[in-house]
Amino acid sequence: MKTQEHTIQQFVIFCLESYKADRTISGAKALSDFEECDVFSYLSEGYEVLHTQGQAYIVADIKDYIQHRKQQYS
Repeated sequence: MKTQEHTIQQFVIFCLESYKADRTISGAKALSDFEECDVFSYLSEGYEVLHTQGQAYIVADIKDYIQHRKQQYS
């Protein structure tokens, strides 16, 4: 039986792969973006709401989140 933690991990991996494919970037670049902007925490904490959305919405949300975080650091 899957634990909630395992389910969230699978969701986060799905999000990372979807983001990578949408942006047509390498896995290393996608991982760097996620780490730099703390996307992993954002997705884990927002799992209950985000996992009910479609792939296009999730990717758009991640891109907006990353853009917002990068603007904060500039």
